[in-house]
Parts: sequence; structure tokens; C-alpha cells
Amino acid sequence: MAVEILFDNRYFVAVDKPAGWLTVPGRSGDTDLRPILGRVLEAEIKARLFPVHRLDAEVSGLVLFAKDAEAHKAANRWFERGTVAKVYEALTDGDPAGLTAGAPVVWRSRLLRGKKRAYDSPHGKLAVTRATFLGVESGALVWTLEPQTGRPHQLRWHLAQRGYPILGDTLYGSRLKLATGGIALRAVSIDLTDCLDRAAFALPDRLRAQQRCRNGAPVL
Repeated sequence: MAVEILFDNRYFVAVDKPAGWLTVPGRSGDTDLRPILGRVLEAEIKARLFPVHRLDAEVSGLVLFAKDAEAHKAANRWFERGTVAKVYEALTDGDPAGLTAGAPVVWRSRLLRGKKRAYDSPHGKLAVTRATFLGVESGALVWTLEPQTGRPHQLRWHLAQRGYPILGDTLYGSRLKLATGGIALRAVSIDLTDCLDRAAFALPDRLRAQQRCRNGAPVL
């Protein structure tokens, strides 16, 4: 399966990760038989790549790789300082009663990552998500999610704890398994506007992936 390239220049390449793929090799090494996005892409474009962020294997959408050490250092700085703004779309289960479409809410918690799941703990790190309910399509609730922090499983936990498990996310309470093996959570945008030195790397203000949460089907 070829990787869909969304942006490419001498410094960076942005691609659309399929659900079920690892971004980089996991802890299990070569015993994990799932496709590895970074390795597949390196073989396709015949270049060494440097990962600057990751998506859970179950999540699809926009991933950015650097092509050299200088670009990698700059991108790591952007992500670590929180100057990169990311947007996700999700389809969930749950009762929409009490939700107001188009009205953003902010969810805060302190999360620790367990062996498999994240959980709330007074000893956890602050996790902040800005969530906007958009409406109901084909029986699924549609959301836009803007993580203000980058804790493991943050978006999945925040939705599930409020009674809105992401479709396909059986780890957090979904009763539905998707054919892709992934979950209905997709990274659709990376905003680089506040990364003041991005022009040195010929990057646009925003990178985008196709929005697939609103095409009437609960499979991303």
C-alpha cells in the first residue's frame, strides 16, 4: 500500500497515515507485524526520515517527518514548546442530549498512562482538550478536538470519560469494531502559524489532511 503524500519539500514531508499502522517501530521490534509508516515512506522516497511526532497505531491522519537534522531539531522545538496547534476529528457513540452544536468546551484532567490505558490520577500530568460537538451523522456524534497538551490517549480518555467513546475504540468502551482495525479518530490539521522560523524551511501556515469524519460513514 502506497503512502499518500500531502506535502513534500527538501526539509519536510507530511503524509496521511492509515489506521492500523505504526508511526515508528514499537517496543516489540520486528515481532510486531504491523506496517511502519516511517520505514515504508523511507523506502518510497529513498531518503532518511526523522520523526517529530506520532499518532497511536489506531489513529489515522496527518504525520510530519523531517528530512535532515536541522529540520528535525527545529520541529522538535516547535512541538515541545507547544507552538504547533493540532486538530482532530472524531466520531463517537453516546447521547447528544445536553450537547450544543458549535459550542466549544474545555476538558481538564491529570492523566497517567498505565500498561494499556490512561487513567486519572492526582499524580498525573495536566491534560487539556478543547472539544466542539458538531452534530449527528448516520447515528454517530461528530467532534472537532484540539489538544492543548499531548498526553498519551488524552483525546480517547476525555471523550470516553464523558460517555462518548470513539467508534472502534473498544479499549475505552466502544461496542463497535471497525473493519480497518483502527478507531474513528483522525488528525486533520497541523497549524504552524506560531512557528516563527518555519519560513526558513519553506513550510506553509497550515498542513491539512482530508476530513473523512463527515462523509456519512463511521469508518475512517
